[in-house]
Amino acid sequence: MNGKTKGKTLDHAESVAGVACHTLKGNPTMQLLHIDSSILSAQSVSRQLTRDITAQWLESHPGTTVDYLDLAIDGPSHLSAESLGFRLPPSSDALSDVQKRENAVSEALVSQFLAADVIVIGAPLYNFSVPSQLKSWIDRIAQAGRTFTYTDKGPKGLAGGKTVIVASTRGGMYSTSEAGRAMEHQESYLQTVFGFLGITDVRFVRAEGLAMGDAVKTQALATAAQAVKTLDTDAANQSRVSQAA
Repeated sequence: MNGKTKGKTLDHAESVAGVACHTLKGNPTMQLLHIDSSILSAQSVSRQLTRDITAQWLESHPGTTVDYLDLAIDGPSHLSAESLGFRLPPSSDALSDVQKRENAVSEALVSQFLAADVIVIGAPLYNFSVPSQLKSWIDRIAQAGRTFTYTDKGPKGLAGGKTVIVASTRGGMYSTSEAGRAMEHQESYLQTVFGFLGITDVRFVRAEGLAMGDAVKTQALATAAQAVKTLDTDAANQSRVSQAA
């Protein structure tokens, strides 16, 4: 990645949203939010894939501004009575000091999400679903009145026009059989939740079978690397972003 990394000391409400973690020079025409959730650090395949996907995107859109969010290091807490404060007005006298702090975290995260044109997410499969750290982030951005609403005809997403690219990694094979597809609640869950928020452009770069021996892992990594190289780098809102540039 070309560009300089900007660093500064942030309070929790800012740092948890990855505010200006690294910003690329140039005339920004697009905003990309890069999210990792794997707990495996340098050994993580999903982290490598999100780096590669982001780098591939930047080759096509060199003026892109990138925010980085590492949920395994500095993610929001799981939902609790305190962290549901965003459902009340920020100035409400009913909010405790803890709720106000948690409200600030939620506001930072949802604002960052809404500002992004493209979201690149590393989502390994843990026990048939996504990491709890990623689920906690989703719980903070799924806000009635901000990213979805209810109408007399049912729910309506308010965050449409974005592109989500998921680096999906799995130790076993789930996509090749009906039984396997029934067991995974990772890609299917993410497709559903982002669709609920109004995002229809959800793409997956998958590496599976990573724990099934060296040969299978090598093939999985090669397949994922090829998928990154051939990734469609047109954003869902490409025309709008180009007009604004």
